[in-house]
Formats: sequence, C-alpha cells, structure tokens
Amino acid sequence: MLPKQKLARINELAKKAKESGLTEAEAKEQTSLRKEYLETFRSGMLNTLKGVTIVDPKGNDVTPKKLKELQNKNRLH
Repeated sequence: MLPKQKLARINELAKKAKESGLTEAEAKEQTSLRKEYLETFRSGMLNTLKGVTIVDPKGNDVTPKKLKELQNKNRLH
C-alpha cells in the first residue's frame, strides 16, 4: 500500500491537471507516482489471488489449473 502522502499527491496532481494543466516536471512526477501505485496494486492483488481456493456448491475444489500452479510454485497450498 502506498503511503497516504503519495496517494494525496496523486489526487492533487490529477485535480490540477483537470483544472489548469501540469508543468512538465509535474507530469513526470504524476507518471512516476501512477506507475508506483499500479505496481503496488498489482502486487497486492497477486498476493490475494495466491491465497484463493474456489469451491463449487458440492464442495469440490475447482480452482483453475493456472492458479494452482502459481500457488504450488509459492508453496501456499
């Protein structure tokens, strides 16, 4: 998770971009912060998915093969 200060800065730059536009330095900062945010989000989502097991109504494990392979690679299940 990104620190609150970085999230606040991302929102501040987005608001400024809509209202009056960004300088070249601010645009570069915004791009960098957005990239960092997406990397953090994707990492967290991947960790969440690694811990997921899908079970059908009959109680059978129907977790997709690709997800099971990822979990086995990381020795989670």
